Amino acid sequence: MIAIIDYEAGNLTSVQRAVYHLGFEGTVTQDPEKILQADRVIFPGVGAAGAAMTDLRRLNLDQVLREAHHRGTPILGICLGTQIIFEFSEEDGGTPGLGILDGRTKRFPPDLTENGLKLKVPHMGWNQIRLAGAHPVLKGVNPDQEFYFVHSYYPAPADERLAVGWTEYGLTFASVIARDNLVAVQFHPEKSGRPGLHILKNFCRWDGKHAES
Repeated sequence: MIAIIDYEAGNLTSVQRAVYHLGFEGTVTQDPEKILQADRVIFPGVGAAGAAMTDLRRLNLDQVLREAHHRGTPILGICLGTQIIFEFSEEDGGTPGLGILDGRTKRFPPDLTENGLKLKVPHMGWNQIRLAGAHPVLKGVNPDQEFYFVHSYYPAPADERLAVGWTEYGLTFASVIARDNLVAVQFHPEKSGRPGLHILKNFCRWDGKHAES
């Protein structure tokens, strides 16, 4: 069973539908026992870091996520779920995160440009991933494929070697991060058509133990 963590941060139904479409059982839940007993955990989210961390603490899901990670359960972070796995986010005047990974989440600068043209923030729409390392969840991903992004903040791991995928949007940011049994993506695989479903399928089959070097 795959537990899809419900911390009232939205976008849960589309994730669950995508998991079911791929032939796997996905349960949206706030129940700590169900999450800790799950074979895999998906940590999605849209919204703001401050409210998300408040809700996670209120539901005691911050501790549950740390425990699931400690146990070696395969975990997939998506969008906001990726941003708050770090120690700190610049959002909402500064928000302490889960601290599962060292690093922070930064805001795109207001003067973001590309080829002399001002870019809009949030970064919204389709963009590519430049693979920087092999990982089972990325197996079979074509560098020409595009994924759906919508975000004003981006993850900046303290150790850049954790980034196995990078994306360009006025600057280069880590769009896929992996360590041990945790993989996290800044884009929305459940909204990214066939390439996104391919990544979700890889995750739903991943045992969390065989990251490739």
